[in-house]
Amino acid sequence: MKRIISVLMENAPGALSRIVGVFSQRGYNVDSLCVAPTDDPSLSRLTIITHGDDKVIEQITKQVNKLIDVLKIVDLTENAHIERELMLIKVATRSEAVRAEVKRNTDIFRARIVDVHANNYTIEITGTTDKLDAFADTVGQCAEIIESSRTGVCGLARGERALRP
Repeated sequence: MKRIISVLMENAPGALSRIVGVFSQRGYNVDSLCVAPTDDPSLSRLTIITHGDDKVIEQITKQVNKLIDVLKIVDLTENAHIERELMLIKVATRSEAVRAEVKRNTDIFRARIVDVHANNYTIEITGTTDKLDAFADTVGQCAEIIESSRTGVCGLARGERALRP
């Protein structure tokens, strides 16, 4: 089962590698990782996407929580949450028909064309992982995908709940 784990940690050298080390030492895979400083520059928020049953996730969260750099850890998938991912995708647009179809799909998915070149468009899209996958599949049917880059999932709990020290 896909799990979204959110970690509030000290923004210090080596903190990220120690947390990810817990996953690799136990043989667990990290599907996606997103980390950035919070409004407090001494703290960072790390969002990890992994797969595992309740027992595995409980083991991981307990072990990560023991690390000195970690202030708090929450499994966001247990409650209502919002998750988003960003993708930049460059597609070949060598004909007017292809350009028109790419623009139409971009509008349908509420994406934005952020760079236009004579032979390609670079498109920015945000949403759930499923939405980004669907967009890439749809655009890939009408245009050649030259390259793409994704941020990984960022997530927050809905409502009053917040990850604070």
